[in-house]
Amino acid sequence: MDRIALTCPDDWHLHLRDGDVLGDLVPFTAERFARAIIMPNLNPPVTTVHQARAYRERILAAVPPGRAFEPLMTLYLTDITTPETIREAVESGIIYGVKLYPAGATTNSEAGVTDLARCHEALAAMEELGLPLQIHGEVTHGNVDIFDRETRFIEGRLVPLMGRYPRLRLVFEHITTAQAAEFVHEAPASVAATITAHHLLFNRNHLLAGGLRPHYYCLPVLKREIDRESLLEAATSGSPKFFLGTDSAPHARGDKESACGCAGCFTAPAAIELYAEAFDSVGRIDMLEGFASHFGADFYGLPRNTDSIGLERVDWNMPKHYRFGQRDIVPLRAGDRIRWRLTERERA
Repeated sequence: MDRIALTCPDDWHLHLRDGDVLGDLVPFTAERFARAIIMPNLNPPVTTVHQARAYRERILAAVPPGRAFEPLMTLYLTDITTPETIREAVESGIIYGVKLYPAGATTNSEAGVTDLARCHEALAAMEELGLPLQIHGEVTHGNVDIFDRETRFIEGRLVPLMGRYPRLRLVFEHITTAQAAEFVHEAPASVAATITAHHLLFNRNHLLAGGLRPHYYCLPVLKREIDRESLLEAATSGSPKFFLGTDSAPHARGDKESACGCAGCFTAPAAIELYAEAFDSVGRIDMLEGFASHFGADFYGLPRNTDSIGLERVDWNMPKHYRFGQRDIVPLRAGDRIRWRLTERERA
């Protein structure tokens, strides 16, 4: 197929940052997606409903006129998050999950959880009220190899967590390994996972072979080719446990191209197009709509979208950079050919 139409997709894991860059970032997502789960790892993090509501209003103010886009807000789990905060979140009607960052795992995670035992009351309230826990699944011990952090998290943190809170709804975010895909596949229906386009398209050779390429550096880091193949099989399988979450994570060029570059791949300018490329690479473009447009909404208990987007198999070149507030930002695949192009978004 050289042209396809999809129910308008949703992005179930997105970083938009804040401040003067919002106006540069929001339009990329609003053009391609009807809704997006907004990550709360600002500085300071979004830990209260009041902060989430204010952030939501700033995002909505950055949506281009005529675009229909709904930010789905989340809270940042800390050692001191209370059951009262969880109840307020559920009652607010704007909070769709609580994000678990192990302290030190990724960008602005310093306030993250140091010990899950300290979150018992908050997690119990989430289990009772049905509010999903969105998990960055890595351990952060210095003696654990960075390529093994996800697997060690499954064994040492996730399995005990599910044993203690068997009815807690979990989203294992941006999974990167064959072990994670197998774990989610075999887990109860209350467990799902998001997968990024860059983990479907690239392995650690793209980051490291022939020189360090900072714009391919993300956390969790790109893994082995066997892991990429396993993720692609899971994403294109038609299983409702796996759905789209870009984890598009913007950083200014200077913060990426530095002696200690920030983690994150900026994929928003071609997010759905990159997924189409990945699915098409294994002859399963027909499976994209479920993964991108249906399964995430079903898991979160939201109606599927009624508008649509179009994609066509046409080559175009990704710009080498975009504006990012007072600086610029380099997208993933900058200057390279993208093999699918967004054609239109139509309202129902």
